Amino acid sequence: MSIDWIISIVTDNWEMFLRGAWMTLLVAIVGTIFGALIGLLIGVINTIPKPDRGIKRFFLKFINAILAIYVEFFRGTPMIVQAMVIYYGSAQAFDLDLNRTFAAILVVSINTGAYMTEIVRGGIVSVEKGQFEAAQAIGMNHWKTMIHVVLPQVARNILPATGNQFVMNIKDSSVLNVISVTELYFQTKSIAGNNFRYFESFFVACVLYLIMTITISRILRYFEKRLDGPQNYQMMDDLTQIEGKKS
Repeated sequence: MSIDWIISIVTDNWEMFLRGAWMTLLVAIVGTIFGALIGLLIGVINTIPKPDRGIKRFFLKFINAILAIYVEFFRGTPMIVQAMVIYYGSAQAFDLDLNRTFAAILVVSINTGAYMTEIVRGGIVSVEKGQFEAAQAIGMNHWKTMIHVVLPQVARNILPATGNQFVMNIKDSSVLNVISVTELYFQTKSIAGNNFRYFESFFVACVLYLIMTITISRILRYFEKRLDGPQNYQMMDDLTQIEGKKS
């Protein structure tokens, strides 16, 4: 590896590297946000109490079955195959001309949504059953219980897993080059194809991926600590006693 070559590649192609890194971040950020919303929605739907009988019970079971198929399909197939099916398959089957960036965000969103569904389910299960019962005791219905009592706790509980999924999306976005999305891997491959310095070109890409993932991880850990609150605190009674002694 030549340092001079690395400097030369960065100097000559920094705009392409930046465009690729920006597209990677755009797809990962938007895809993770929409995927998290999909996971939250499906998680709430899966917790709706089912009546003992009737059309409503059949309807809920039917919806849950469809959602289960969605989760299993997108968790059980590679994202690269999903991208090919959604972009090229939709063009052949339905004559749809999807924008590549839109298709990339769609693929990442629905793929992330399948994983986030299981993460949200685990977060909901982690909430004590007594809190559901207490909410119902004061007259809250299922939706109010989820919005005001459960989901705020779930959001905190699933933040580390959501951060890990975000980092995975940054890395896995490289497979979207198969539908010619100009993310970082696609741009790096184009650069390496022009200068034939594959090692140096992809070494720069590795550094850029590392910078993005480490930065995102540090930001998310900062928010986790903020949500945790202060490590050392005193109860109100203790503070009252201390102030009384001082006076």
